[in-house]
Amino acid sequence: MSDKLDLSKFEKKIEIRSIEYKDIDDIIQLQSLCFPGMVPWNREHLESHLEHFPEGQICAEFEGKIIGSCSSLIVNFDEYDDRHTWDDITDNGYITNHNPDGYNLYGIEVMVHPDYRSLKIGHRLYEARRELARLLNLKSIIIGGRIPNYHKYADEMSPRQYVDQVRLHKIYDPVLSFQLLNEFTLMRINPNYLPDDKASRKYATLMEWNNVDFQSKTKRYFKTSFPVRICVVQYKMKKISSFEEFAKQVEYYTDVASDAGSDFAVFPELFTTQLMSISNEKIPSKAVQSLTLFTEEYINLFTELAVKYNVNIIGGSHFVEEKEKIYNIAYLFRRDGTIEKQYKLHITPNERKWWGISQGETVKVFDTDCGKIAIQICYDIEFPELARIATDKGANIIFTPFNTEDRQGYLRVRYCAQARAVENQIYTVIAGTVGNLPETENMDIQYAQSAIFAPSDFEFARDGIVGQCNPNIEMVVIGDVDLEILRRQRQNGTVRQLKDRRKDVYTIQYKK
Repeated sequence: MSDKLDLSKFEKKIEIRSIEYKDIDDIIQLQSLCFPGMVPWNREHLESHLEHFPEGQICAEFEGKIIGSCSSLIVNFDEYDDRHTWDDITDNGYITNHNPDGYNLYGIEVMVHPDYRSLKIGHRLYEARRELARLLNLKSIIIGGRIPNYHKYADEMSPRQYVDQVRLHKIYDPVLSFQLLNEFTLMRINPNYLPDDKASRKYATLMEWNNVDFQSKTKRYFKTSFPVRICVVQYKMKKISSFEEFAKQVEYYTDVASDAGSDFAVFPELFTTQLMSISNEKIPSKAVQSLTLFTEEYINLFTELAVKYNVNIIGGSHFVEEKEKIYNIAYLFRRDGTIEKQYKLHITPNERKWWGISQGETVKVFDTDCGKIAIQICYDIEFPELARIATDKGANIIFTPFNTEDRQGYLRVRYCAQARAVENQIYTVIAGTVGNLPETENMDIQYAQSAIFAPSDFEFARDGIVGQCNPNIEMVVIGDVDLEILRRQRQNGTVRQLKDRRKDVYTIQYKK
């Protein structure tokens, strides 16, 4: 009697799963094979897909090999022109226009390795998309489908006539026939959809699958604003005698922000150097070392205040010692008690000369209950690449704690923050120190006019200024910014700096 048959040698494993960063090279190679003659994805496209909507990027793996994939994003389709192009709907392939609050899943590509098309991989990928739409309670799936056999009939019939013949099963089209079989219905035919799709003569069929399980949510139809209130503290530097005196001043401003119903309270860069005045240490290197000793008290104070007053706090910045190096670090203290930090990346000559500050390495974007935000400390806002990287990572507001001693230094921060707001269609916030610390080296004088800036377009504040303090006076400015208006203007504003970037000509390469 023979031994028991080993079934494992007959198994062929197919897995439908999310795409990971390690799959990117395989996806690019697969696309070149599936769509010869068309420009394939590049790595930056696929990294952007995973950054903005990882759930929508799906692949089929067979025996350890990627043999199919599909990509998608979420949109509010009503906000797009019916005659949109592939570049319009995908932000030139980068899907930075992905809207988590939208209610249409838009499929931008499906591909299957030619040698494996008998395994019904396309059906599996389409079903994975349907499951995603059901899971996220999306109203429908919309796709702009190629009609790759149309070039064979273009001399004898219009795109409409060709599509009708395919629907009647008189002509077979590998894409359109497949989509009709998968319960998609025709909405319209769009010209100039994919400029390099010569087989389809640049036409595409706009198709839709309706999710019968969709449950309407009233807020998704009537959400016309997403206000975020910001309280910017123009903090006065003055000699103090104890940490308790510093804490009392900080708590006062946090209370002011909370009483106004603020979502964020923003303090300036290096305002904790006020604590240097306690010891009156004259040697800068020793003074900064003494300041780092307050780090735990500083973090405990702001964590407690954020929770107690129910406000997210941008805790200015503070010198922190880590592994025998000193960094200029800005902390985000969320009102749920969690903490994040952003290192200053560009160190000024003065910081190097007087204190020996080390530079950070990473541009971070933080999730909050008011959307994604970034923090760029003083000098960092003067480097436009950082703001663009943060925007591409999803930030809607960039907070810039700053510390400048004269009007020229202040204006560098201000003008650059306003430029970043226009360039990136983003809100920027600057918070600076005033007053003086006569006994503290390199912190003796201060100049500031703190402010909240918006992009420059009709729906935003006049002159792009939501609010600003009077120069060199201890005070706060409180203003509301609207993230819904920001989203709409990025899509349909008078100018659309994010959508209109020439990524075919230039890109910013972030190396981290």
